[in-house]
Amino acid sequence: MRRPDPYMERARELCLAAGIDPDSRVGEGRGQPAWCLYKDAARKEHLAREANATASSIAAFRTQDARFQNAPLKVFGPHEEATIAQMRNCMAIGNVVSGVICADGHLGYAQPVGGVIAYEKQVSISGVGFDIGCGNMAARLDTRFDDIAEIAPTIIRDVAKVISFGVGRANAERAEHNLFDDGDAWRESDMEDYRQKAVKQLGTVGSGNHYVDLMRDEEGFVWIGVHFGSRGLGHTSATRYLKAAGGKDGMNVPPAVVDEDSELGRRYIAAMQLAGRYAYAGREWVVERVRRIIGGSVTESVHNHHNYAWRETHDGKDLWVVRKGATPAFPGQKGFVGGSMGDDAVILEGVDSPEARGSLYSTVHGAGRLFGRREAKRRFSRDEMDRWLNERGVTLIGADLDESPMAYRRLPDVLAQHAGTVKVLHTLRPFAVAMAGEGEFDPWKD
Repeated sequence: MRRPDPYMERARELCLAAGIDPDSRVGEGRGQPAWCLYKDAARKEHLAREANATASSIAAFRTQDARFQNAPLKVFGPHEEATIAQMRNCMAIGNVVSGVICADGHLGYAQPVGGVIAYEKQVSISGVGFDIGCGNMAARLDTRFDDIAEIAPTIIRDVAKVISFGVGRANAERAEHNLFDDGDAWRESDMEDYRQKAVKQLGTVGSGNHYVDLMRDEEGFVWIGVHFGSRGLGHTSATRYLKAAGGKDGMNVPPAVVDEDSELGRRYIAAMQLAGRYAYAGREWVVERVRRIIGGSVTESVHNHHNYAWRETHDGKDLWVVRKGATPAFPGQKGFVGGSMGDDAVILEGVDSPEARGSLYSTVHGAGRLFGRREAKRRFSRDEMDRWLNERGVTLIGADLDESPMAYRRLPDVLAQHAGTVKVLHTLRPFAVAMAGEGEFDPWKD
């Protein structure tokens, strides 16, 4: 049974107020009811009310030391008011020193995706999020695109057969890693009960916006790009510690912040670091397995988390910097940032500048969504998506309309908002993409 649309009633009211029959049809073919054009406005009203209610709750029940109140917030690019309100609510709790919203930012669970917060002696479980250690890895091969162009569709089909995409998958090939022999890490994180599941899931990619991309650079060399995180291990860890800290799962909820030297804080940090190591190991396994399909040797590798907390020094202060959907970009540090499955990606490098310091040396992790997943499925057709990909010469295996390129911003526009903080080293054009198939929903949230 199809669930009722939560914004329909208000959208119909807004449509009537505009003098339009809500049940009239608009658009090509059979079109859609006119009230659907007002869903986004209804959604924004609802989110604004939620953000205001959360702000009132924080003001009434939470206290923040005076020296952490009104910490500076640096915003790159334009954003919906609900995104900025969500970020300010996050910054009203805990030992917050400063915050940043990157140009690809949008609403997330408790903290915006693209949101960065620096804490003194604290870490935000909500800020790191459910997909601990989600990140990107890219590897350049000494293989040229021209040498494999004719068999590229076969290669990506082989990738889709060998790599496990989708929800709750186990890897068909056992992926060995010394992480599973580190008994101290599993005990200190209190995640020993998940170790055997983690062994089976290592190297699985998942669904949603997680992918394996094959791309070529300006010189014609092939790059392998992957995006995914710590799978069930990260989600189970986050859920367990969020509950232990008294936090809530939801969009406009107060963040769960823990002290680094508390028992709970120490165990959470150990779990986060374990999940981060696991995510790195998984991405490295997938890249190597894809390399074996293509052939050739790796000549350069770029690897970053973008859902994680790092201990860093900023303005002489020792801080925890929590990045949710944001790539660390210290001077000289390289990062791989994807656009959408039909757009160019980039290898970038952080630079030193006042703007970069103000960003907490952080940049975008992708192009950022324009439309939510449900809205993208309602708004776009498979024919439109296929036409977009065909025009760019991209072979796609899997994916659904929620990942349509039209649902995303354009990466050059987003990067332009971060001018003076990063420089682009390589522009990578995708020619083949593998993702989970239609109808997959990933509970291990990004």
